[in-house]
Amino acid sequence: GKLYGTTFLGGVNNASCNGDCGVVLKLDTANGTETALHNFAGADGARPEGGLVVDAAGNLYGTTTFGGACSIAFGCGVVFKLDTTGTESVLHTFTGGADGGFPEADLIADGAGNLYGTTIEGGVTNGGCASMGGCGVVFHVDPTGNETVLYSFTGEPDGASPFAGLVIDNAGNLYGTTFSGGAASHGTVFKIDSTGKETVLYSFAGTPDGAGPASADLILDAAGNIYGTTGSGGATGVGTVFRLDPTGKETVIYSFTGLADGAQPVGGLVMDAAGNLYGTTAIGGSSGCPIAYGSTGCGVVFKLTLAP
Repeated sequence: GKLYGTTFLGGVNNASCNGDCGVVLKLDTANGTETALHNFAGADGARPEGGLVVDAAGNLYGTTTFGGACSIAFGCGVVFKLDTTGTESVLHTFTGGADGGFPEADLIADGAGNLYGTTIEGGVTNGGCASMGGCGVVFHVDPTGNETVLYSFTGEPDGASPFAGLVIDNAGNLYGTTFSGGAASHGTVFKIDSTGKETVLYSFAGTPDGAGPASADLILDAAGNIYGTTGSGGATGVGTVFRLDPTGKETVIYSFTGLADGAQPVGGLVMDAAGNLYGTTAIGGSSGCPIAYGSTGCGVVFKLTLAP
C-alpha cells in the first residue's frame, strides 16, 4: 500500500542546484503521511523527472536529469539506486558525451536486474544534433553499474531526443519514441532488437498523423499493437492518440480539438482489460483555468473506447 515517486524540486536547500535538487518520496496511503527517503545534493544527482522501478528486494531505481560528475553546469544526470535503508548509490554518472546525457524518462528492468533507459542528448556527434552534443541514446546498465550504449541516434532518419522511456516485449525487443528527427523531423516510433539493431517503425509527418511524441511511454497489447500519444500534430495540431499494428501501419485513434476534449496529451496511456484507453492532456477542457494557461483550460482526464 505504499507509493513511491520523485519530485523535480524541493528537498534540502543546496547551493549545487541554486536552491533545491529534488527528492525521492514515499507516501503511506493508509494515513497520507509523506516521507522524503532521499534528498539529492548535486553530486549524487539532481532534479529527477522520471518515475521509479522497484526490484523484488524493495530497492528503488531511477534517473536524475541533472547532477553527477559531468563538467557541464549542474551535471548531465545519473542512474541511481536507493536501498531499503534509504542509502543512495550512483550506478552511473553521465558525461554528456558518447554515453549520453540528461535522462528524463523512467527506467525499465528485465528479469536479470538489468536497467534500460534513454537520454535526450549525448551519443555520437556526427549526426544531425552536433550542436547538442548528440541526439540521445538508448542505454543499458547491468546490476554492477556498467553502462552500455545500445543505440545512438543521429537525427535523420532514425530520430532524435528520446524524452520517453521504453517498453520491452517477451523477446527482449525494446520500443520507444523520439520527440524529433525521423523522415519529416516530427519524431519516430522505434524498435531496438537484442543485437542493438534499430528499426524505425514509423516517422510522424505532423498532419494528420501527429507530431512530437513527448514524455509518454508506449504500451503494447497482447496482439503486438503499439499505442501512444503525440503532444502536437493531428487534424488540428494539438495532439493525437495513435496505434501502430505489427506491420508498422499507423492509425490515428483520436485527434484532439483543443476544446472540451483537451489538448497536448504529453503523458502516457493505460489500458484496461476491456481494451479501453485512459490518459490525460496538459491543457484544454473547461475554460476559466485560474493559472497562466488562461482560457485554454487546465487539462482533462479522458477515456477512449475502441471500436471492436
